[in-house]
Amino acid sequence: MWYQVRNVNDVPSPALLVYPDRAAENLRRLVTIAGRPERLRPHMKTHKMPAIARLYLAAGITRAKCATIAEAEMLAEAGMPDVLLACQPVGPGATRLAALASRYPTTRFSAIVDDEAAARAIDQAFAQSGLRIELLVDLDVGMHRTGIEPEHAAPLYHRIARLHAASPGGLHAYDGHLHDADRAARCARASEGLARVLRLRDQLRADGLPVPRIVAGGTPTFPCHAASEEPDLELSPGTIVFWDAGYAAGLPDLPFLAAALLLTRVISKPGGSRVCLDLGHKAVASEMPHPRALLVPAHADEPAPRAPGLDLPCLDARFVGHSEEHLVIETPIADRLRVGDHLYAVPWHVCPTVALHGVAHVVRDGRVEERWPVTARERVLTV
Repeated sequence: MWYQVRNVNDVPSPALLVYPDRAAENLRRLVTIAGRPERLRPHMKTHKMPAIARLYLAAGITRAKCATIAEAEMLAEAGMPDVLLACQPVGPGATRLAALASRYPTTRFSAIVDDEAAARAIDQAFAQSGLRIELLVDLDVGMHRTGIEPEHAAPLYHRIARLHAASPGGLHAYDGHLHDADRAARCARASEGLARVLRLRDQLRADGLPVPRIVAGGTPTFPCHAASEEPDLELSPGTIVFWDAGYAAGLPDLPFLAAALLLTRVISKPGGSRVCLDLGHKAVASEMPHPRALLVPAHADEPAPRAPGLDLPCLDARFVGHSEEHLVIETPIADRLRVGDHLYAVPWHVCPTVALHGVAHVVRDGRVEERWPVTARERVLTV
């Protein structure tokens, strides 16, 4: 099976395993669904690695979105030409972003805002640096996390147009609350949200203001927005590059491959059908309900059901305890597992799982011969 690592005894556990050939295939499928790479502005929070950023560039994708200034710096260092900071910078964030733009003049930086004071702080920081920046107004189309409802966002857009170093760069609308398993239902709701954004866009243009782009959607609604004929729509899925068990189970219409797994080992057998693994909270993201990962047998010939939405066998296991360094499971094959045996796991939510690991062990042709730093898991790099 593709996931097996022949030199697994050289890899300490718990470990993050990355399969770059499968990640590259996911990006190929991403571009195919989008129609052309120019329509894409993928979110880079999932991987946080320069090497993966360069895979995007190799696929012709030159626009990116990120959540932190560290991620923005990582992307600029990797050569990404166009980077949108999709988390409103506050506190020292404005001056850090201006310093980043000064250090990397060949990268075009932009940011989202939903607050006039924050927009003015960014404007002042860039004016002092002698630089310019585009600001996109962040819209709330139903997630109720950040942003302004489209019907009330025009005044802020007008105020941005009157700033000095900052100018209006368009609209940002993340519909991450839409997870309907049925694609038709999911797309119908996504279209309702986008229609509100388009009405605002048309109003702003009628007022004589430029709206050069709309950055819309996430992974679940990516195929919905990809079907749109709006020429200025930029699509921003993220998890697709690595995929995970949660999206594979919940979005059966999306054809992507698991490209990042976890290596774990049996560290104790408390008795009965219980087995303890070294896959604690510090190795796999714990914000999801159990199962936080799907366990995969180490050998393809072991009898196991198929993991939903994944081309992987799935160990029949019940999660009964989870703490910092330990994951306790109950499994009917406990008697066949020995202390020291290894298993693989597909994280339920890969994005925060990656951020728990300092390095990724790169698997090519069934062997780990290289390690990639997970550079942007840090909050601050050099800026």
